[in-house]
Amino acid sequence: MLTKRIIPCLDVTDGKVVKGVKFENLEGIGYPPELAQAYEKQGADEIVFLDITASVDARKTLLESVERTAEKLFVPLTVGGGIRSVEDMRTALKAGADKVSVNSAAIASPELIGECAREFGKQCVVVAIDAKREGDKWMVHTHGGRRRTELDAVSWAGEAEDRGAGELLLTSMDADGTAEGYDIELTAAVADAVSIPVIASGGCGGPEHMYEVFQQTGASAALAASIFHYGTWTVAQVKEYLRDRGVVVR
Repeated sequence: MLTKRIIPCLDVTDGKVVKGVKFENLEGIGYPPELAQAYEKQGADEIVFLDITASVDARKTLLESVERTAEKLFVPLTVGGGIRSVEDMRTALKAGADKVSVNSAAIASPELIGECAREFGKQCVVVAIDAKREGDKWMVHTHGGRRRTELDAVSWAGEAEDRGAGELLLTSMDADGTAEGYDIELTAAVADAVSIPVIASGGCGGPEHMYEVFQQTGASAALAASIFHYGTWTVAQVKEYLRDRGVVVR
């Protein structure tokens, strides 16, 4: 089994880390630099920083926050939210991001994925997919989950890989913030459809859910927020739990 990664997520709005349920009812948790450093000390493999209410006005605040978060961080930092162009990605990378996540803009202009991959290398390009179940399919949503598209999540994942994505950040909107576990069916379907790494996101309530997603799907990383933000579990405790059950972690 390949080494699995544990990734705390910082959902950021107005420079503060927030947490909600199913993309709504957001409450403040703390500040990105402090939380990122704390999670790195606990053994996080990477940090994901998402500006979840990205707008032109918030861009400067976001970049200052990214810079402060990145300057004392040694693990890889993925930054997303409001990335609309190659130039936006360049700016985020200059601010200290190691990887940049695109979502809404990649759906509006799929060629953006390839342009960014050619400019910076596939390893820098993460395509985020926010998916909501409809019958036996999952439909992709954009703009922080507020707009439904006609894209099937599994098909879009394959297209994103073909266009140059180096990694997928897959969030189940149905599971997000529920602490009831990842959407195993969705994660398995997407991981089976691509050969690039898939980060499972949405619904983690404890290490048992990470164990489940690693055992039952091809996900190469598990992302969580609440269990770390509220101190229910540390990254080190999660890794110990997984190690005890035979999961290979750093």
